[in-house]
Amino acid sequence: MPFVRLACGLAVGLLALPVIAAGPLDEAALAEARAMRERALADDTAYELIRSLTTEVGPRFAGSPGDARAVAWAVERLRALGFEKVRAEPVTVPRWVRGEARAEIVAPWPQTLAVAALGGSVATPPGGLEAAVVPFTTVEELEAQSRENIAGRIVFFTHRMERSRDGHGYGTAGEARRHGAAAAAKLGAVAMVMRSAGTSSARTPHTGAQRVADGIPPIPALALSNPDADLLEQQLASGREVRLRLSNTSRWDGEAQSANVIGEIRGRGRPEEIVLLGAHLDSWDLGTGAHDDGAGVAIVTAAAKLVGEAAQRPKRTIRVVLYANEEFGLSGAKAYAAAHSGALDRHVLGLESDGGAFQPYGLAARVGPDRLALVRAMQSVIEPLGISYFGTAASGGADLGPLLERGMPVMDILTDSEPYFDLHHTADDTFDKVDAELVRLNVAAFAAIAYLAAEAEGGFGRLPIKADKTPTDAPPAAPPTAPSALASQ
Repeated sequence: MPFVRLACGLAVGLLALPVIAAGPLDEAALAEARAMRERALADDTAYELIRSLTTEVGPRFAGSPGDARAVAWAVERLRALGFEKVRAEPVTVPRWVRGEARAEIVAPWPQTLAVAALGGSVATPPGGLEAAVVPFTTVEELEAQSRENIAGRIVFFTHRMERSRDGHGYGTAGEARRHGAAAAAKLGAVAMVMRSAGTSSARTPHTGAQRVADGIPPIPALALSNPDADLLEQQLASGREVRLRLSNTSRWDGEAQSANVIGEIRGRGRPEEIVLLGAHLDSWDLGTGAHDDGAGVAIVTAAAKLVGEAAQRPKRTIRVVLYANEEFGLSGAKAYAAAHSGALDRHVLGLESDGGAFQPYGLAARVGPDRLALVRAMQSVIEPLGISYFGTAASGGADLGPLLERGMPVMDILTDSEPYFDLHHTADDTFDKVDAELVRLNVAAFAAIAYLAAEAEGGFGRLPIKADKTPTDAPPAAPPTAPSALASQ
C-alpha cells in the first residue's frame, strides 16, 4: 500500500524536499517535529484507544447510557495518559430514542426493505401507515410541485451520492436528509423515505439528523439502504403504482446531561495561549463509531500525548476537547464557545479530526494572510507522509465552527473520504474497519502540526468575525414536542 512505500522512502523524501524559509520556526523546532513524526509512526496509542472506546463503551448517542459511559471513559483515559486539568464541562443535550423502523413494498411486488429512522423522526401511527410513493431527485424539485400531487403520499428522494476523495458529494446528498421531510410535510405528505446519504453498496442504511419546519407537524423520515433504494426505483420504473407500508416507533424523551471532556498539555512559555485539538466523543447508535468519531478522539489524544513527551514542552498549551453531541445539535461546540468566550482571542489555532482514520493527503489553512509562509514551512514537515499543501479553503470542522466564526484560525488535515462515506452513520462503522498504519499516519500529521503551531512565533493572526449562523451539517430544528435545547436552531 502507499504508506509502506512512503515509510520506506522517508529519509530520501526528506532530502529531496525544497528548502523553505522557516521564519517564525527555528531549526530546533522543525527538527523536533520531524522526530515526533517518526515516533508517531511507531506508536499504537491511538489504535488501542479506538479499540478500547469501541469495545468498552460502544455506541454513544447523545443522552444515552453509552454517552455517559463515554464521558467517564474519556476522563479516565486522559488522566491515565498524563494530561493536566482534565475535566468534564457540563453540556445539556436532547434525548431522542430511535425505537424500531420497518418498511416494505406492498405493491406491485411485495418485498421487505432495509431502513433506519433519521435522527429526530417522529413515529408513525401505532399500526403503521401505507401510501403510494412519489419520487423526486432533489428537495428543489419537490418544492416546485402542487399540494395535490403530494398530499397523502410518501415522498421518495432518489439522489445518489457521488463518491470522491474530498467528500464533496455529501453536501448535495445530505440536502434531502436535512430538509426533505420538512419540505414533504409542507405539501401534505404522510412520510418521507430517501436513498441513504452515503456510498455503501451494502444493505446498511445511513442515518443522520434532519430538520423540521416551524409550524408544520413533522412526518416520519427514514433512510433506505442503497440496494433497497435501487429496488424501489426499479419497481417505480415499471409504471405501476408502488405502495409502501412503514412502521416507526421513534420518540423524543426530554433532555440529558453530557459533557465536553477536556485535557491539556501545559505550555512552558505562553501557557495562556491555546492550540486546540478537537474531535467529537458522541456517535450515532447503529454502529460503534469507530471512524466517526472514535478515530478522531484517539488521533488528537495520542497526538497531544506525543507533544507532551517532547524533549522540551511546547511554548503554548495544547488543549484536547472531546465534544458532546456533534451529531445531533452541536451542543458541545456551542457550549464550549459560550463557556470560553472571554478567552477566544487566546485560541491561537484549531484543528479537528472528524474524517475517520484514512489516508491523509492534504493540509489547508485559514489563517492571517501574512502567516501562509509559516503554514508552508509546517506542511514541509508532513509532506513525506504524502500530505500536500491545499491552499486556504479550510473549514475547521463542525465543532470548531463557532470558534472559526469568532476569529480563530484553523487548519484542516484532509483525509480520503471515499472509504469514509461507505461507513459513515451506519452499523458497519466498527473497529474491524480501522487500519493501524493509517491511524499512525494521522497521528504523525496532527502531532507535528500541533507542536509547530505551539512553537511558532507570532501565532496565526485572527480571522474576520462572522455573524452567527447554523453550521452546514447542524441537526434538526425542533418539532413542537422536541426539547428546548433544539428550539433555536
